[in-house]
Amino acid sequence: MPELTDQELHNLAMNIVGEDLEKQDYEFLGVNSEFQKDPQFVTLKNKKIHFVIVRAIEYPHDPKEFDMIFLETIKQHAKKFEAKTFYAGVGLANSKDYNLPVNSSEDYVVNYNGLIEI
Repeated sequence: MPELTDQELHNLAMNIVGEDLEKQDYEFLGVNSEFQKDPQFVTLKNKKIHFVIVRAIEYPHDPKEFDMIFLETIKQHAKKFEAKTFYAGVGLANSKDYNLPVNSSEDYVVNYNGLIEI
């Protein structure tokens, strides 16, 4: 049961957020799936640019908690483009035992409550 790498967890979180953005009719202008390269999504909705920061958060950490100092630097960058900034924390846990790491051979549980505007 190989444990998922940070990049694989990140990709999983990006897929979850990307599907959510598609359902909400966001238009993708740019996608950056490289781990720790921000923002992950640059989108357009209602003629407004949106920067979306995605983080995969493993149990027991809370996906709704984020580093406001870090996100403030992204927000300042977004202002140059008159863009809104959003945080998307995706909680991930092994479905058989939350205390085990997420791996490639077992199901996982997702705790994602949508975008949080910064």
